[in-house]
Amino acid sequence: MARTLTGVVTSDKRDKTITVEITSRETHPIYKKQYSKTRKYTAHDEKNEAREGDRVTIAESKPYSKTKTWTLIEVVERSHGKIELKEEVAEVESDEKEEK
Repeated sequence: MARTLTGVVTSDKRDKTITVEITSRETHPIYKKQYSKTRKYTAHDEKNEAREGDRVTIAESKPYSKTKTWTLIEVVERSHGKIELKEEVAEVESDEKEEK
């Protein structure tokens, strides 16, 4: 059975390819301190269905290219989008302060 991992898509810019970041918690064998380890995997996305920020499941597969040996199984959770501050609002507030 193929190994499966769950992680977050960090890039979907390439055609039929996504980059998935997997974060795991490990314990140091001597000092017993826990630390997080992050790994990036390149996975094949045949239908271009995964977007940046989505939580996905990937599985080991045949090599599609030199670095791409994983394939997308399913999108577990869709991202909720990005939060961006509007610069126009900040400019209006600074203009009001200058008038006072």
